[in-house]
Amino acid sequence: MLNIILSIAPIFLLLVLGYLLRRGGIPSVEFWNLNDRLVYWVLFPALLFNNTSRITLSGDLLTAFAVVIYTGFGSAVLFALVSSWLARLDGATASSVLQGAARHNSFIALAVAERLIGAEGLALAALVTALLIPVTNITVVTLMVLLIRGGGNLGIVLRAVLRDLVRNPLLIAVLLGITANLLGATSIPIVHDMTKILGAAALPIMLLCVGANIRIRAMASAGLPVILSVLGKQLIFPAMILVAARFTPISDVALLVLIFYGAAPTAASAYTLARQMGGNAPVMATIITLQTALSFVTLPATVMLVQFMTRG
Repeated sequence: MLNIILSIAPIFLLLVLGYLLRRGGIPSVEFWNLNDRLVYWVLFPALLFNNTSRITLSGDLLTAFAVVIYTGFGSAVLFALVSSWLARLDGATASSVLQGAARHNSFIALAVAERLIGAEGLALAALVTALLIPVTNITVVTLMVLLIRGGGNLGIVLRAVLRDLVRNPLLIAVLLGITANLLGATSIPIVHDMTKILGAAALPIMLLCVGANIRIRAMASAGLPVILSVLGKQLIFPAMILVAARFTPISDVALLVLIFYGAAPTAASAYTLARQMGGNAPVMATIITLQTALSFVTLPATVMLVQFMTRG
């Protein structure tokens, strides 16, 4: 137990450091905004390409990963929709509950995978990211349109989402990595050396950026929608991953990586999407901050529980 906490502790200390730096105006607010773009367009794609191009791929692995992670994701989505309906939440607030329950912070999941498992964990986590990005974006945005606008302009929004996915640097990096992997080009001179260096810089900078986006004051407004999102993301999502894994041939290491995604807090970018699409942005900010704070406890606790169950 202590080993897990000590292994994960540096990740959360980086989040805290990012928060303190942003609060202190170091270097500036503009710096953190530009850093987000650097991570999204350069560092994170380099990390994904390098790892997906080197991992040992198999159809059985991809199928098992897809079945388990989509079961967790689908269950979280269903929980968010049903619980919001039962609580009679308005569409904008329900859309924020949906994002809180179903989306994931890839940065934290990747960092935990690398810290606890090493290079193999990081490579497996890159695969999970590849599986989740398109499904999460299409599902969440479609349902947000239905909840907020009653389906108005759904076709236009979906076309915009698909257009963005085609240009998504993360998906492009994964597709290039898998293509290189299948062609046997797992060590391209200069290219792999460069992406390895860039990828090494990705995780610490990403974690600092996540910390810089935390808003502590937002936690004071926690209410039922926030509680529902926490239950969906940090209880239902990982629990259903465990259930699906019982019926899927998957290794203990692979299961741990999937659990990292199930137990990780929701994506920091959910606030931007809520604001752009007319969701309840203040509630979304509270959900992101509270889930990130709770993950300091829930993530290591979930990992320890899974390790105990797999040993048993």
